Amino acid sequence: MEYLEFELPIKELEDQLQKCAIIGKESEVDVSETCSQIEKKLKDTQKELYKNLTPWQRVQLSRHPDRPYTLDYIKAICGISFLELHGDRSFKDDKAMIGGLGKIGDQSFMFIGQQKGYNTKTRQYRNFGMANPEGYRKALRLMKSAEKFGIPVVTLLDTPGAYPGLEAEERGQGEAIARNILEMTRLKVPVITVIIGEGASGGALGIGVGDRVFMLENTWYSVISPESCSSILWRSWEYKEQAAEALKLTASDMNKLKLVDGIIKEPLGGAHRNREKTFETVGDTIMKSYEELKKLSPEDLVSQRMDKYANMGVFKG
Repeated sequence: MEYLEFELPIKELEDQLQKCAIIGKESEVDVSETCSQIEKKLKDTQKELYKNLTPWQRVQLSRHPDRPYTLDYIKAICGISFLELHGDRSFKDDKAMIGGLGKIGDQSFMFIGQQKGYNTKTRQYRNFGMANPEGYRKALRLMKSAEKFGIPVVTLLDTPGAYPGLEAEERGQGEAIARNILEMTRLKVPVITVIIGEGASGGALGIGVGDRVFMLENTWYSVISPESCSSILWRSWEYKEQAAEALKLTASDMNKLKLVDGIIKEPLGGAHRNREKTFETVGDTIMKSYEELKKLSPEDLVSQRMDKYANMGVFKG
């Protein structure tokens, strides 16, 4: 388990607890009371620390290397029923954007999401979760296929942004994202979106137009990352913490602004601390949302989705 800088007090207490247990095993000394005291202090420290996280600390948690990624969620929720589909039928298969058919119970879904890597090799293979235009075109192809067969769509967002390279711009990065946003507003099947990590810029929005949009507790969703915002406004990355505060990018901020439909609570310490519980909660949220949305006709779905996004940002004096 890796620890972030602000989590070091927890690491120290966990190390103490481990040493205490080892001493108890290797000697005949009764250390149960000492271990209980350390456990109590550990729980209190965890509750206090995670209750008062700053926006920047939540950004750090969303990037935690042990945090589950899109394929982890899909495999845990769907099991062996998931069938990955490849390619945009035009240029190539983008490894940063994955998608395919899977079942939750007896209900089929089209799952689409950005996939990051677990180590240096797989991060390069997945382009650090930054999709090229062919990734967004693959996503759109899968969405249109789902619409054709009446299959609901689930998108899982986790990207630092769309790939900003020259070749991506040459192949129409902006157009591909804009096309996805347009087409997603008028898809005639339910679209459920869950932000599971980073939700940065148009890279996230390119698959993020949903009837229901949820954020996990320790994720962020914004037009720009705190580091990039800091470098533009202050000409330095040193002000990323102030930028994170000003951007109002946390789940609670987005919920207050009514830009998302709800917050999915994470286990204490983040999704990586209890993966199974997180997978179960996300799966339940998807099914609950689908049960609500399947009652609507295709026309009502599109109408309500368009009204939802048209009303965002409306100021009433």
